[in-house]
Amino acid sequence: SHPVRLRVIGEVAAGHPPAVAVTEGTAVRILTGAIVPTGADAIVPVEQTDAPSGVADRPGVVSIHRPAATGAHVRPAGGDVRSGERVMHPGELVTSARVALAAAVGHDGLVVHRRPRIAILATGDELVPAGQPLGPAGIHDSNSVALSAQCQEAGADVVCVAIARDDATDVRVKLADGIEKADVVVASGGVSVGAHDVVKEAMSAVGTLDLWRVAVQPGKPLAFGRTTSADGRPVLLFGLPGNPVSSFVTFELFVRPVLRRLAGHPDPFARPTVSARLTGPVAKSPERRAFLRVIVETDADRPDARLATLAGGQGSHILSALARADGLAIIPEGIEGLPAGSMVDVLLLERCA
Repeated sequence: SHPVRLRVIGEVAAGHPPAVAVTEGTAVRILTGAIVPTGADAIVPVEQTDAPSGVADRPGVVSIHRPAATGAHVRPAGGDVRSGERVMHPGELVTSARVALAAAVGHDGLVVHRRPRIAILATGDELVPAGQPLGPAGIHDSNSVALSAQCQEAGADVVCVAIARDDATDVRVKLADGIEKADVVVASGGVSVGAHDVVKEAMSAVGTLDLWRVAVQPGKPLAFGRTTSADGRPVLLFGLPGNPVSSFVTFELFVRPVLRRLAGHPDPFARPTVSARLTGPVAKSPERRAFLRVIVETDADRPDARLATLAGGQGSHILSALARADGLAIIPEGIEGLPAGSMVDVLLLERCA
């Protein structure tokens, strides 16, 4: 009701340096994003004056209806990022917000690791693509679908997916095709000791077979090798078991960390592990470290504790239990099982992480 009246001596637009200075008894119209002129230390929104909104001020007098505190509506230099401050660190994921931040501090580009390129090969005469008739002896190919999704979740690009027959030549030809397109080739099936398990032979033919079999359950018949493409690029080769749960688990344990490392992540594993109490007994092979599919819940009696319950059957073909699971309970080698109430480490999967 008792406004302060000030003489308007000019205007400052965004992108233009001020041509006037504010002195006692004067004001300058300032547009959003403009530099605060010398002599001013606060801004009053036009809505709190009698100046018409959206109309360039002409010299005259303006009435201020509300007091302004020092610094009001002023964004100081360095209010977001100070000179010399590091705004991104090596190994951080390049998100849209980080791209915006880099541009805001004047960078027109970033040096990055590109996404690893992955070729996926499912093997087996019995495999039929999902959606097609099975026939009398077929099973739907879930491995290549699952592996594609796992690769994408790990931040990799799947560049080709193929199904090969249980034939060394067919597997070798499709492996060779993937090698020319990808940084990592992941094959599932054909790495055990059966007469038609030809992936190890094919891997040896196109490169080296550096490792075969690991002491984990499920997933013992895992193979790893290396080769080079025609243009000299190093390519990694993984042969995963054909059983779908074994394929999923060995990807999680061995392939996913490699993809994250290739993508530049400083922590290639980056899955949280929590302690949980088993709600029932579990059994396993004593020679191997087991990764059992479990559902993780909060203990109703102890809100700060967790319970782990088997998600269902633990056979390496039972995908329904894997789909229900929140994590993988780790049971060490050297024992045949654990009783209910035992404490175990649980590797949390994506939706719990």
